Amino acid sequence: MDPLISRRALNRATLDRQHLLRRTGNTVTEVVEHLGGLQAQTPHTWYTGLWTRVEGFKPADAADLLLSRELVRIALQRGTIHLVTARDCLAVRPLLQPAIGRMTRSTFGKRLEGVDLDELAATARELLEERPMTFAELGGKLAERWPSNDPHALGQGVRWLVPLVQVPPRGLWGRSGPVAHTSAESWLDVEAPPMTPAELVLRYLAAFGPASVMDVQTWSGLTRLGEVVESLDLVRFRDESGLTLYDLPDAARPGEDAPAPVRLMYDFDNLFLSHADRSRVIDDTGRAALQGYVGTNVVPRVILVDGFTAGDWTVARAKGTSTLTVHQWTPIPVLEEVEAEARRLLEFLAPGDKHEISISDKPSKPGH
Repeated sequence: MDPLISRRALNRATLDRQHLLRRTGNTVTEVVEHLGGLQAQTPHTWYTGLWTRVEGFKPADAADLLLSRELVRIALQRGTIHLVTARDCLAVRPLLQPAIGRMTRSTFGKRLEGVDLDELAATARELLEERPMTFAELGGKLAERWPSNDPHALGQGVRWLVPLVQVPPRGLWGRSGPVAHTSAESWLDVEAPPMTPAELVLRYLAAFGPASVMDVQTWSGLTRLGEVVESLDLVRFRDESGLTLYDLPDAARPGEDAPAPVRLMYDFDNLFLSHADRSRVIDDTGRAALQGYVGTNVVPRVILVDGFTAGDWTVARAKGTSTLTVHQWTPIPVLEEVEAEARRLLEFLAPGDKHEISISDKPSKPGH
């Protein structure tokens, strides 16, 4: 029988690989690549995800890499925008293309009827490589060629058929800009062979393991990975429910008593989105609190205490004062540690402001 790994031990192993037991001195590109990218559909909140993990992180450490094109934001896992290295952009996107296509066809397939997809891709490439465009601009141009089709659907079809990166200034810290796209191939001056399913599984386990087949499928959006996992040289465990988990043979698995410091996470952190069974970080109280956000298209910024969900945090700015509110989902026994980390986060988010900490005994409300 496979050895048992407790939920707390599973928690500590995952936090360790996510650089959440201790901040790392690795470079931003090393961290982004190790994590398999950071979910980044919001233009700026993912910076907090790097601050939480990288010792001494400054916004320019990532913004400069977006400008130099060493990092890019592109639709990858689950069809969502991820911050990845240039090499991973080109290596991972071909592997995930079928999953992105499946999602696009299910939503926009009928509105793309009668469109030659090869011609659509070629036409869009020519337009986008001449100058970056928003989807509204691109859809309008494509509708000149396909006037009977929905311009929005045409643009989303291109998002599936052509790897599109969002170009700066979108995504730069403290700046804004249109959600303009161009092709990854024209934007990046690197080459990378497509990643294999086996390589993707190994990368996933290095950042999120130990994990089940369903876990890696949840993260990647791919299906039928059972045979791939079984073909690899992996060790096996069983969790407290009896589910088989796989892991890299030489991966670190700290004991369940390893200390886990307070962490203030950003809203779309993959720590909470990359397992079919999220109980390794979301306890029963957290699961109940998160039900209040279902259907709102809002994800709270979660506070981890002893490795598990204990609350969320919000920030409001008025008249030069930034106030971070700690929303307790359950009474937090180490509230002073949470407040200390919150003050450090405010120094990162709003270094020129006066800082205040507020404590609430209720979860935040969506939209606040």
